[in-house]
Amino acid sequence: MEFDIKPVSKFSINAQEIWSYRELFYFFTWRDIKVKYKQTALGMAWAILQPTIMMLVFTFLFGTLIQSGSDSTLPYAIYVYSGLMLWGIFSNGIQAAGNSMVTNANIIKKIYFPRLIIPLSSILVAVFDFFMTLIPFVLLLFYYHVEIHIARLIIFLPFSLFIILITTIGTGCFLSALNVKYRDFRFVIPFLVQFSLYSSPTIYKIDSITNPTIKFILSVNPISVAINIFRSAFDATAIIDYTLVGIGTGLAFACFVLGIYYFRKTESYFADLA
Repeated sequence: MEFDIKPVSKFSINAQEIWSYRELFYFFTWRDIKVKYKQTALGMAWAILQPTIMMLVFTFLFGTLIQSGSDSTLPYAIYVYSGLMLWGIFSNGIQAAGNSMVTNANIIKKIYFPRLIIPLSSILVAVFDFFMTLIPFVLLLFYYHVEIHIARLIIFLPFSLFIILITTIGTGCFLSALNVKYRDFRFVIPFLVQFSLYSSPTIYKIDSITNPTIKFILSVNPISVAINIFRSAFDATAIIDYTLVGIGTGLAFACFVLGIYYFRKTESYFADLA
């Protein structure tokens, strides 16, 4: 019997191999969740408190100003919170994934397993936090008596999660690979997180931007596309521009492919540099 051993394509996530290591994948994910909230008095409640506190601060500072200059009937608190929910996946995901290879250097040096498991498991922790934030979000919707379009929610919520996930995976894998070789990137990641907050309609409305070029760039940002799609399920005044959605989705795929490619290209020397 002959075995033909070939290197994995640099454009492939190699889902079959990751599936064969699914128990290790689960272990890394659950370990990261426990480590994140270990020795905290409030534990996993911080996943809810962080966006809630940010929502209260932004609502207090900008709520009246932004709400008065908009035709939307959606309460500003819900507008901000819904944006922070999806932005939280990206921000928490790339921060955790970007430092994940360096943090797990000792394990990488000792045994073989698909290296992609490490940044992917870090990103899944951010997804776990997202589902935790759904609890107060539903309560907010009932408190403000916001009508939910069930059909849109069933379709658009998974689609918006898909866009934000492939964007986060691509960016997170790219940064994790860069951070192994260039440790300066651990200082760059916080700036990238802040930039992503202000380059997406998390706390402001893109319609308030007057420059058409800047408005277009912000509108096709994959994070913006995911947030706008999600909001359209409970914002009666939201209008979806499917051209912008198509461009934003294409950019998300490009980010995913480039991130995976660079990770695969450089993973051969992770054990030496980590």
